[in-house]
Amino acid sequence: MSRPIPAPRRLGAAGPLVFPIALGAMGMSRMYGATDDAESLATLHAAIERGVTLIDTGDFYGSGHNEALIGRAIAGRRDRVLLSVKFGALRDPSGGWTGVDNRPVAIRNFLAYSLQRLGVDHVDIYRPARLDPTVPIEDVAGAIADLVKAGYVRHFGLSEVGADTIRRAHAVHPVADVQIEYSLISRGPERSILPTLRALGIGLTAYGVLSRGLLSGSKPSGPTDFRAYLPRFTGDNAAHNQRIVDTLAAAARARGVMPSQLAIAWVLSQGSDIVPVIGARRPAQLDEALGALTLSLTPEDVAAIEAAVPAGAVAGTRYDAHQMAALDSEKTP
Repeated sequence: MSRPIPAPRRLGAAGPLVFPIALGAMGMSRMYGATDDAESLATLHAAIERGVTLIDTGDFYGSGHNEALIGRAIAGRRDRVLLSVKFGALRDPSGGWTGVDNRPVAIRNFLAYSLQRLGVDHVDIYRPARLDPTVPIEDVAGAIADLVKAGYVRHFGLSEVGADTIRRAHAVHPVADVQIEYSLISRGPERSILPTLRALGIGLTAYGVLSRGLLSGSKPSGPTDFRAYLPRFTGDNAAHNQRIVDTLAAAARARGVMPSQLAIAWVLSQGSDIVPVIGARRPAQLDEALGALTLSLTPEDVAAIEAAVPAGAVAGTRYDAHQMAALDSEKTP
């Protein structure tokens, strides 16, 4: 049975029109434990067939594996997808994280490899994964503006940056969207980031809409699952947060839907300038997430959901203390 085609959403005043839910591919490259390339390819193909247009990746996901996988998936389908690519995070051969490099010369180098792995002549949105404290954001914006002029990049995006950085970058070159964690239990962007985006006509691509599976009841699969080291999944925090999950599940049952669908629908309800990025790794997960598009939440529904899962209810930060300290988006404006 065919699905009704939902209205697209525009990323920013001058950004691209996209399907209202994007697919994030990070989990297809062992970030949550073992993966299966055949299943990942089936998921990517299913997303495209179901109308999903925006696919999000990073050149450091699987140290290039993720981009190569997507390159295989979109071969012969390039005209049906938009590619959002993050750069800047440095890896070592053991898979460790060693820093950030957003120098203009590094940006050009990263893009050259991304284009090759993806098998494309341009990327649609190019963004630094994190702020590099040694490189002015104006230099980053200028470097990407040059790549836009050269035809290798269509739009400039940002990720996990604060309001001041957004304004400074946008003054150099228009920002299409900012990618940041935003969900029922991660409401930080509402303080200053989302108002800034709306004042400037910039979209928001919301990752972590299920808080890395927490809101759908998913748990770390083992020591190779990076969630096993995140504060919200460990110790007393895990027990506290399970009660939040149970409350959301009860609210979803009352409406005859899955908790994941209710959580995604809540994000969709926060504005047509917001596009949730869902991390489905299997076609069945994808279809469950897309089911959120059939939900139409009234203001009363939204209020009831927020009463059941109030802002600030979650225990634990999004990342560990070291990573939180490095996030420009978490700095007090």
